[in-house]
Amino acid sequence: MRKLYLFVLLFAVFAQPVQAKKEGQLNADMKNPGYHEKPAWFKNSFLDLDEDVEEAAEANKKLIVFFYQDGCPYCKKLLDDSLSQKKIADKTQKYFDLVAVNMWGDNELTFQGKEYTEKTFSEAASVMYTPTILFLDEKGRVVMRMNGYYQPHKFEAALDYVHENKFKTEKFTQYLAKKSPLKATGKLHTDIENVAKPYQLKSALNNNKPLVAMFEQKQCPACDELHLDVLEKAESKTLLNKFNVAVLDMWSEQSVVKPDGKSDTIDEWAKKLNIQYAPSLVFFDAKGKEVFRIEGYLRTFHVQSVLDYVAQKAYKKEKNFQRWIDDRAHKLRDKGIKVDLMN
Repeated sequence: MRKLYLFVLLFAVFAQPVQAKKEGQLNADMKNPGYHEKPAWFKNSFLDLDEDVEEAAEANKKLIVFFYQDGCPYCKKLLDDSLSQKKIADKTQKYFDLVAVNMWGDNELTFQGKEYTEKTFSEAASVMYTPTILFLDEKGRVVMRMNGYYQPHKFEAALDYVHENKFKTEKFTQYLAKKSPLKATGKLHTDIENVAKPYQLKSALNNNKPLVAMFEQKQCPACDELHLDVLEKAESKTLLNKFNVAVLDMWSEQSVVKPDGKSDTIDEWAKKLNIQYAPSLVFFDAKGKEVFRIEGYLRTFHVQSVLDYVAQKAYKKEKNFQRWIDDRAHKLRDKGIKVDLMN
């Protein structure tokens, strides 16, 4: 039975300390991006996504499912940076219907004939942080996934990529490189890796450290920012020392012995892992099993939190990374450490 759609407030301000906060809410002392409502043109949905897909198809559109949570600075940044630009907002409205889903919400939701709450659907869709965006085609199939914040030019490119059905013929990374090349250093930042070439990733795991395979490319401003800013921080370096590190050119035909002991070329391995975006950081435990990955734009606190999450093997006790990172931020604040999600 469908509930009437409630207009959700995407970002709440907590002016006074709270005695007990709900899951997904900000603590009173956490840096808050401010009050922000969803744009009025977001679809007024009953959260029957099957029906939403049909209605979008009838209008020659596709459906976007936008997962958010209260106080999410990256969600606000996406709205402010991209969807506040008339060109991008107009293009989104012209070619897509957009439905917002609260990662921690209790509203009833239907997808592919199954009943969920927003929260259980987020879990089923493996939403680990926000924003996460799913692009659905006319049959309700996920044809592209955006994990994390995409800068405006990349977000607009993603809209074009899905609208033009380019996902049927090429990877988004290939499409993006042709559509909107940006200035970059033009090199891989291999100075941080400690796995010697030729890459023997299976052997590297003999020291019982987890492995992070960084799939990158030479013309990649986001890769430059990751290495020249985020990973240059002292805490980042300390955490990264707990890992075997390999920086891989995702287009390279160089041979590599993968964590499972099988050989492959790096580009073929990247295809098998469905690497869509540079940089993508794929984390493996000491036995060679993938346990987490980062895809998309993440700033220092989130990258450090992922490193900490994997290094501690926290995923064994808490499978929901967003729940874990919220608890980590709370503990840091209790120690008097300032938490700035956008740092």
